[in-house]
Amino acid sequence: QVQLVESGGGLVQAGDSLRLTCAASGRTFSSYRMGWFRQAPGKEREFVAAISRSGYNTDYADPVKGRTTISRDNAKNMVYLQMNSLKPEDTAVYYCAARYTAISTVTSRTNGEYDYWGQGTQVTVSS
Repeated sequence: QVQLVESGGGLVQAGDSLRLTCAASGRTFSSYRMGWFRQAPGKEREFVAAISRSGYNTDYADPVKGRTTISRDNAKNMVYLQMNSLKPEDTAVYYCAARYTAISTVTSRTNGEYDYWGQGTQVTVSS
């Protein structure tokens, strides 16, 4: 099993940057593919970005593509989400998610394909 704890959220202005961090417990972190999702008030949870267990493969949702970077440090059991040029519509609770996989290159955009979730970190972008 793996436990996930997000941090790095906060209140920022439009155009600012934030780096979210997801700290994972467990000795086999490098065996998990990881994802970031977000949920705005009154909306369903949506995919933001994903990274394979190796870190070589990434995927991004269209609304954040080009201004967001997901990365991981398997030695530190950490996943990062660097978000630049933030917009008010990026306001949401951001969740880190994990799923064990034997395939090093796989990523996923689907909520149901992740088994472990963090508690979330709030990101609020003011205009």
